[in-house]
Amino acid sequence: MSVTAPSTRGHRWPLVRPWLGIAARLGLAAVWLFAGASKVSDLAASGRAVNAYQVMPYDVATVIGAALPFVELALGVLLLLGLATRLVAGVSAALLVVFIAGIASAWARGLAIDCGCFGSGGQLAAGQAPSYLPEILRDLGFLVLAGFLLIWPRTPVSVDGWVSGEPVVEDEDE
Repeated sequence: MSVTAPSTRGHRWPLVRPWLGIAARLGLAAVWLFAGASKVSDLAASGRAVNAYQVMPYDVATVIGAALPFVELALGVLLLLGLATRLVAGVSAALLVVFIAGIASAWARGLAIDCGCFGSGGQLAAGQAPSYLPEILRDLGFLVLAGFLLIWPRTPVSVDGWVSGEPVVEDEDE
C-alpha cells in the first residue's frame, strides 16, 4: 500500500490568484498609461484618429478623441493604485469592447486606418496595409485582464485592500 500526498491543486488557487490579480492590474494599468500618454500631447491627432473610423460626426469624434487620453490616463492611475478596481475593470472592459467593435467595423467596411490605440492613428498612406486581426487579438487579451479583475478585484498592495482592511488571501475553510 502506497501513501500519496493529498492533492494541493485546489489549495494553490487562493495563494496564486492574488498575484495573478496584481499582474493583471498592473499590466492593464501600464496599457492605459502608455495609450493615454502617447496621445495626450496631440489631442487634435487623437480626434482625427477617432474620426477615421467614420462612425460619428466629425465634431463628436474630435471631442471624444480629445477626451480619450485623459480617460485612459485616469484608468491607468486608478489601476496602478488599486482604487475602485472592480469599477475601473468594468469601465476598461466596456471601453475595450467598443475598441474591438470599432476595429472590426473598420475592417468589415474596408477602411485602411491605423487604430490610433498607441499614437495618433488615422488614415493609412497609399500602399500601407492595416493590421486589424493583431489589434483585435491584442485588445481581446486586454479584455481578459479586465475580466479577471471584474471577477477577482482584490489584489495585494492596493488602496482597495488598505481601505477595507481585509486579507487578500481567503481562508481555505471559508
